[in-house]
Amino acid sequence: MFYLIASSVVFACMAIGMIFIRMRAASKPASIKKIVLPPIMMSTGAFMFVFPVFQIGWVQVLEAFLVGVVFSVFLIKTSKFEKRGEDIFLKPSKAFPIILLSLLVIRIIIKLIIGSHISLGETTGMFFILALGMIVSWRIAMLYKFLNLRNTV
Repeated sequence: MFYLIASSVVFACMAIGMIFIRMRAASKPASIKKIVLPPIMMSTGAFMFVFPVFQIGWVQVLEAFLVGVVFSVFLIKTSKFEKRGEDIFLKPSKAFPIILLSLLVIRIIIKLIIGSHISLGETTGMFFILALGMIVSWRIAMLYKFLNLRNTV
């Protein structure tokens, strides 16, 4: 139970941090590098799967990844770009903090359900894959939107 509470508190802090980072990012021009780097940096966390305690089956990988892709739809819908002069900016969305906090609550509920059936290591692995699926699909959609806007005259 301690790990559930501790990991949920850490995730809540990360979500709040993400809200502030996203608000600050809206004041600076977007770039391909800023869109692509977060999922690449996050992917280094996959080294956890070297340790048997975190390893999960391919079916669990697919399930977690697909849930992440479904969750990303909300983030994709709230991520819009606008051109200001020669630069492209991410438009701040008032719904983003609400969506991020809602995803936190859903994540905790799912963790409570799954955590009672599989080990802590497997739960950790599944939620890493879920987060990776969410950020990769979200960032691919952002890159697509960014490139489309950049190529318009």
